[in-house]
Amino acid sequence: MSIIAQYGDVLVILACVFGFFMAWGVGANDVANAMGTSVGSKAITIKQAILIAVVFEFLGAWLAGGEVTETIRKGIIDPSLLVENPQYLVYGMLASLLSAGIWLMIASMKGWPVSTTHSIVGAIVGFAAAGLGVDAVQWDKVGQIAASWLVSPLLAGSIAFVLFKSVQTLIFDNEDPFAAAKRYVPMYMFLVGFIIAMVTLVKGLKHVGLNLNFESSLLLSIMIGAIVMGIGVLMERKVARSRLKEKNRATGDDFDFSGVEKIFGLLMMFTACAMAFAHGSNDVANAVGPLAAIISVVDSAGQIDAKASMPWWVLVLGGGGIVFGLVTYGRRVIATVGSGITELTPSRGFAATLAAASTVVLASGTGLPISTTHTLVGAVLGVGLARGMAALNLRVIGTIVMSWLITLPAGAILSILFFFMFKGMFG
Repeated sequence: MSIIAQYGDVLVILACVFGFFMAWGVGANDVANAMGTSVGSKAITIKQAILIAVVFEFLGAWLAGGEVTETIRKGIIDPSLLVENPQYLVYGMLASLLSAGIWLMIASMKGWPVSTTHSIVGAIVGFAAAGLGVDAVQWDKVGQIAASWLVSPLLAGSIAFVLFKSVQTLIFDNEDPFAAAKRYVPMYMFLVGFIIAMVTLVKGLKHVGLNLNFESSLLLSIMIGAIVMGIGVLMERKVARSRLKEKNRATGDDFDFSGVEKIFGLLMMFTACAMAFAHGSNDVANAVGPLAAIISVVDSAGQIDAKASMPWWVLVLGGGGIVFGLVTYGRRVIATVGSGITELTPSRGFAATLAAASTVVLASGTGLPISTTHTLVGAVLGVGLARGMAALNLRVIGTIVMSWLITLPAGAILSILFFFMFKGMFG
């Protein structure tokens, strides 16, 4: 207890610095979940993507990032083991933030899209196993997280495969693709509005006093889907008709495809904004959860609670870090997801984004722990696979899989080193 009283201010300052660093890593790496497909499909430019993400990631993190979050991350550590030595929790969370931030920095420099959740979970497992004992870790929970490496990309990839095949069959293989698009695209517009609304309501707005149950969320999402479909139909008719004639004179036969892709491009603008908001609201907890735990322990002079109140400025710090990371280093991972794995068009990007969002909704409903990074990469793979193996860049895919396997042990090893470093410094 005396250690916390003696070094409380220093520990909080270090936690803020490391928490901002971790949030920077989230922005630099994980934001590709929301923006990679939109940029890769050329529905928006990378500057527009950064602008959209800056606004909606920050709003999502600040407005819906959570007033209360689990400080003993994901139930991985048994808190009763830390009652006698609360300073170990502070050292461990400092070590976790620093090690996860460093790993995300390395991955971002290489352009590897890795899971920020797995980075911080690996770090917490590392310090808990080495510093508190192997029994301190709830290994069944860790096993569930490890299983998500396979489950989330497989599920998202399967949905994306089916979605893109349906687009191909119903629209692009039709004798008159433009007429087919007018007939079937409103259905996809409804799906986009419905699924994105479900993602936001189920995962993003619990902490702003909007505690809707699943049935209410479902009903509201159906209404939002219908509204999006109505607005989309009006926009689609206007844009497609005026540009169609110009393109027809210039290029002849293939004007129908470009007209259809422009319609899907409109959808991508909407999905980019909504996914950035949902992502900011969900993933900021990876950076500010451990920070809130440290502040709680220091403020209560060593008292350890399973949950801790989240000061508003902590969410602003996390949101600011995400934006800073995105602006300074986000381009590399966006490029990998958007164009490195396979060539994306607006219709393919739409199928991948909607499949990823659908998987997140399914996971939220079933309690399955998944990584949004793995989900979106799996969805992009599914779209590429629908066009045949030749459409996939296997070298890039191999590198991504290798980075996923390294993430957990890398976070754990770094965290162990930093945990004992802080223990040696403060006692």
